[in-house]
Amino acid sequence: MSPAVYVQTNDATDNQVIVFSRVADGALAPAGRYSTGGRGTGLPHLASAGSVVLSDDGRWLLVVNAGSDELSLFAVQPDGLRLADRVRSGGSKPTSVAVSGTFVYVLNNGTPNISGFNLADGKLTALAGSTRPLSGADADPAQISFTPGGRALIATERGTNSISSYVLDQRGYAQGPTTIKSSGQTPYGFGLTKAGSLIVSEAFGGAIGAAAASSYAVSVAGDLTMVSGSVGDTRSEVCWVALTKDDRFAYVTNFGDRTVSCYEITPDGSLKLHDPVAGSAGQGGKGLRDEAISGDGRYLYAIDADAQKLVGWAVGQDGQLTPAGEHDGVPDTVAGLAAS
Repeated sequence: MSPAVYVQTNDATDNQVIVFSRVADGALAPAGRYSTGGRGTGLPHLASAGSVVLSDDGRWLLVVNAGSDELSLFAVQPDGLRLADRVRSGGSKPTSVAVSGTFVYVLNNGTPNISGFNLADGKLTALAGSTRPLSGADADPAQISFTPGGRALIATERGTNSISSYVLDQRGYAQGPTTIKSSGQTPYGFGLTKAGSLIVSEAFGGAIGAAAASSYAVSVAGDLTMVSGSVGDTRSEVCWVALTKDDRFAYVTNFGDRTVSCYEITPDGSLKLHDPVAGSAGQGGKGLRDEAISGDGRYLYAIDADAQKLVGWAVGQDGQLTPAGEHDGVPDTVAGLAAS
């Protein structure tokens, strides 16, 4: 399939993936809707990051169905998507999913836990006995992701202001969690550099002007060591993180005022605020949330949920963002964003 952007409707009756094709200048055009076979919550602002993800090879798209406690798997084909499988998530209210090679893990927010699956031949098979808890019943987890190479898992916990990690054995079973306190309050979305730096957004409970990001070094076993404590971006309600392909910059979306801030990632993994407003979806209001950088690294896309649209920017070599068009017509329940 040609380069595309994928979001989910999070509809309470028939959750769907909306596909947008991307043309050379970064503009988006509708390219179809595909039912997940499951149900979303039907509520605006699914409180998570990573509810829609692509496999590294771009062959598979995974989508959580938070209303029916399911995970859907789509095959990405030249003419669109094909629903290949749908399975129980291993818990309740799945809100984030991660994939590395043949291993898939779902983050469940109802009773906070993670649960593993094997992806082979277009099917998802639960790893029996792979479910592991978060640090506590009040974890309120936001995102799960594999570390580079797939040897460990990271999950952020807003409720406990913590970050949990798990090391995986050769069969894909997670051991843990090992939990550390976050540098700042309400750790939410994150990104991982190829060198093993973890960049985490910190929403600080939505306090006005308190948004920040921090960085950690991640060992092969998933152990975390703080590198940069909270570095403020002067904005509000930061929640999502996307890294440039060369790992030089991290973009964070600020839900509170519809802006994108840019951080520089230095060679030692520390953070410097590069531009507090590198991009904007317009003055006033709230709503800018899930984001992703295209597979070729040229474009950044984000959901402007309250305005019911997608927003795009061209990514410059020095981190600058140039508007690359908008597309209206997504529902106010829209959530998750993956880009090829």
